[in-house]
Amino acid sequence: MRFIPGTRNRRSVRLKEYGYVQAGAYFVTICTYNRDCLLGEVVGGEMRLNEYGEIARDEWIKTASIRANVVLDVFVIMPNHVHGIIMLSENVGATRRVAPIRRFARTMGEAPPRPYDRNGGMQPGSIGAIIGQFKSVATKRINVRRGTPGLPVWQRNYYERVLREGELDHIREYIQNNPAQWEMDAENPISS
Repeated sequence: MRFIPGTRNRRSVRLKEYGYVQAGAYFVTICTYNRDCLLGEVVGGEMRLNEYGEIARDEWIKTASIRANVVLDVFVIMPNHVHGIIMLSENVGATRRVAPIRRFARTMGEAPPRPYDRNGGMQPGSIGAIIGQFKSVATKRINVRRGTPGLPVWQRNYYERVLREGELDHIREYIQNNPAQWEMDAENPISS
């Protein structure tokens, strides 16, 4: 990647040889704009959502009900970010099954699905499309509630990790314990 003055050059943190539409488990973190503590507060190691945090929670839960290929695992809405595990499933007839956690075994000659469609847009059903829709709908609802149309609610991007075999329980524990660890969290503006 080369630097072009006057433009923002961002290095992608996505795996180059991985399609983010593949069945599997993904750990995602979505931060609020400027990491503002917009969604509530942690009191005594427990998260207390405010009205904006409740909107974020409701929209996160809706993610699975409006997408047949999405199974939500544990998640937490924190004051300035959301952590969650999204499992993409393979639709098999009238049922769906979540693929096992990835081992990253690569087969020769098999190209992974691309996260973008042929026109350069986000591929439907990809992690990027799912997060994009969540952020868009939550932003609209939060801005209507606070009377601030057009203001950003979320950072431009998000963090994701394709979960490998053996990581799921550790990440679940991390998410569930996040409010109790808020005092030491790098995302806590008071602790940094």
